[in-house]
Amino acid sequence: MNLFETTAYAAAGDLGGGTGLINFLFLGGFVLIFYFLLIRPQNKRRKEHQSLVGGLAKGDEVVTSAGIVGQINKVEDDFVKVQVADNVELRIQKSAIGATLPNGTIKSLDSGK
Repeated sequence: MNLFETTAYAAAGDLGGGTGLINFLFLGGFVLIFYFLLIRPQNKRRKEHQSLVGGLAKGDEVVTSAGIVGQINKVEDDFVKVQVADNVELRIQKSAIGATLPNGTIKSLDSGK
């Protein structure tokens, strides 16, 4: 017997019968997993944010993605003017609006000082 024998012996039987189908099923399973765990939730969040941005109106109380809280004074094409304090207005991109707040939230935050 040779210590470094390189001869390989194949096992008897049909090896290529169902492996293609099994590989195809695994690939399809991974695609479904990625769709339901990654793609679908992101699309849902994107649609919700687009409807939020499309529904902004004067007088809405909003919080930006940076955490700035204010009331919308003017809605423009791509920007909104947000009043954050007396005589202080900021022009903020609509896409930077994180959420709308219930009316009266700013007053309750100010009264908590």
